[in-house]
Amino acid sequence: MASIETVTLEVADPAAAERFYATAFGLDTQIRLRASEAPTTGFRGFTLALTVSRPATVDSLIDTALDAGATSLKPAAKSLWGYGGVVQAPDGTIWKVATSAKKDTGPATRQIDEIVLLLGVADVVASKRFYVGRGLAVAKSFSRMYVEFAAGESPVKLALYRRRALAKDLGVPPEGTGTHGLVIGGAASGPFTDPDGFAWEAASSAVPAERHWA
Repeated sequence: MASIETVTLEVADPAAAERFYATAFGLDTQIRLRASEAPTTGFRGFTLALTVSRPATVDSLIDTALDAGATSLKPAAKSLWGYGGVVQAPDGTIWKVATSAKKDTGPATRQIDEIVLLLGVADVVASKRFYVGRGLAVAKSFSRMYVEFAAGESPVKLALYRRRALAKDLGVPPEGTGTHGLVIGGAASGPFTDPDGFAWEAASSAVPAERHWA
């Protein structure tokens, strides 16, 4: 079964980004960093979501991210689906931290239960068909709104959401130009680019020459 094996963020300053992610979220092996000066403006069309067990942990991770230099896009709050908030890292990547729980059942931890790469796409049905054709297995599908693929042994789960709906959920305008600032490494035959311009490469070639974080 095809799945994500690596996620590489293209950033202007990998060393600074490494310090931020270690301090903000305690991430070290899950995300890779690659130096890039490619221009990008506005919404890059994706978010990385951290799923945790309780609201106190959401608050803890968001607070440390803000202290480390992140910008708040949506303060943590209760919603129909649980509790969560959205921040933008200094490198421009948008991160959502959320839990399905609405009440704390214990103290805050730094434990991240799941990482989801959520791509904002123009046509969920067409993108779903594209990825199924590349060997990804569908785990959940909700009409033309949302698709989630089986993660297998991957540290990162892939999901699709309508671009405008994703931007609204994150609290940003949907417009954006330039690079996505993201390269996905996987076992699916590649390299290839999906219908919305997201680039995949063979996981074996996903270790950047400049600097990697894995």
